[in-house]
Amino acid sequence: LWICSRALVLLQAMRAVVRAAGRLEVRFSLLQRCGRSFSTSSSKVVSSADEAVKDIKDGATVCVGGFGLCGIPENLLAAVKKSGVKNLTAVSNNAGVDDFGLGQLLQTGQVKRMIASYVGENKKFEELYLSGQLEVELTPQGTLAERLRCGGAGIPAFYTRTAYGTAVQEGTNVIKYGPGGAKAKDIAIMSEPRETKKFGGKDYVMEEAIIGDYSLVKAWKADERGNLIWKGTSRNFNPDVARAGKVCIAEVEEVVPVGELSPEEIHLPGIYVHRVIKGKDYEKRIEKRTISSGGEIKVDKRRELIIRRAAQDLTDGMYVNLGIGMPTLVSNYLVEGVRIELQSENGLLGIGPYPTEDLVDPDLINAGKETVTMIPGSSLFSSSESFGMVRGSKVDVTILGAMEVAANGDLANWIIPGKMVKGMGGAMDLVSSESKVLIVMEHLAKGGKHKLKQSCDLPLTGKRVVNRCITDMGVFDFVTEGPEELPTLLEIAPDTTLEAVKEATGFEFKVAEPLKTMLAN
Repeated sequence: LWICSRALVLLQAMRAVVRAAGRLEVRFSLLQRCGRSFSTSSSKVVSSADEAVKDIKDGATVCVGGFGLCGIPENLLAAVKKSGVKNLTAVSNNAGVDDFGLGQLLQTGQVKRMIASYVGENKKFEELYLSGQLEVELTPQGTLAERLRCGGAGIPAFYTRTAYGTAVQEGTNVIKYGPGGAKAKDIAIMSEPRETKKFGGKDYVMEEAIIGDYSLVKAWKADERGNLIWKGTSRNFNPDVARAGKVCIAEVEEVVPVGELSPEEIHLPGIYVHRVIKGKDYEKRIEKRTISSGGEIKVDKRRELIIRRAAQDLTDGMYVNLGIGMPTLVSNYLVEGVRIELQSENGLLGIGPYPTEDLVDPDLINAGKETVTMIPGSSLFSSSESFGMVRGSKVDVTILGAMEVAANGDLANWIIPGKMVKGMGGAMDLVSSESKVLIVMEHLAKGGKHKLKQSCDLPLTGKRVVNRCITDMGVFDFVTEGPEELPTLLEIAPDTTLEAVKEATGFEFKVAEPLKTMLAN
């Protein structure tokens, strides 16, 4: 009887399982049918770029993805130009070049204000600003990425150490010059000072989020519901820009049916994307097509001294960010046995050497807009994540160039007011973290003018941020915490004298005992 009763219970349980399985099969079948119906009736794909941007009105704020010319929405920008819409506020890391990317809209006068971090090689951008024809709000690159990310995440403002003590925080940046332009010092609009607050004894700057009326982004692939995938470093600002727009329009190289993309490979969920177009006739211009020579690197001897000495400060396993110009060469002179990983602000960790001609990829560049390759173990990510690494002090060493370095470690390297406007790019973010900041530069400017000065005359990139400065005459260390102290000359170049160094330096300094010779070992 006991065995029979247990068998009956087991039989009833099995019947229940079968009934449940039947219900599940029915539900699954319904879901499949609904899924097919949903993907067909709710497609976000529109017929053309012109159709996608037709409701952008005069005076709109338009956030635009891309870094340099990498990952820019070529077709959408061409459609905006064609539409004739004007008085736009454009938010983007930079403005392309004179005749391509956002540069087209500057040429046609459709942009009233640019919110950007970098002017770079766009001469028209610089000309319009200095002549009083364009409002320009220069913003540190990492701060810009975070302002966009926060705009899409419902966070109205945030605090950052970036830019404390600079013109950005103090409100002394010129947004717009008057009709007389920069030469006449005719100022029409000044920036506003930022609110500051102390946390943990350190000073922070409050920055407000950016929300655009529209976001224009470029991705590699999308499905009909707007899920996006990027290729290489073309991701950069695009995900952050996409999130920040009330209406996000994405152009892609390929559109696939819903379900074809694996959920694990999707970089941006379709919830952020409202319209998708399949782009056509991509130019994918490359700003700096840099090819591996396969031979010895030719560098001026004095510069080579600086670069080789800087390389000695890098130890095995370090994560390092190299600025543009001379700093990019440092990785070519590493001490034997030292392996470092290079971090690039545009979303790449693990930069490899320059490519051979057959490996050039317009979707794979470094922060200097140069074509690069990746090493085994490399990773790709967005601009906001890149600067999260920087602000979070995950990068061990930052190597930058400079226009001026002060005795207390102040740094100036981004603008000559009224004359040269390059923008700060990511430099303000990089020097404001806990990373070691190493400056490499020639000791004197043109005409024999001091670059190492008692105090900086140019607008600051950061206050008391330089840990070490390596020049073609010596190596100086700076005290960046506590009471200000004199810098210390640690090493001297092999072809100079202490007297010559003193004459070429605009501040007093202590001399290490013993005073070593650069690269003596």
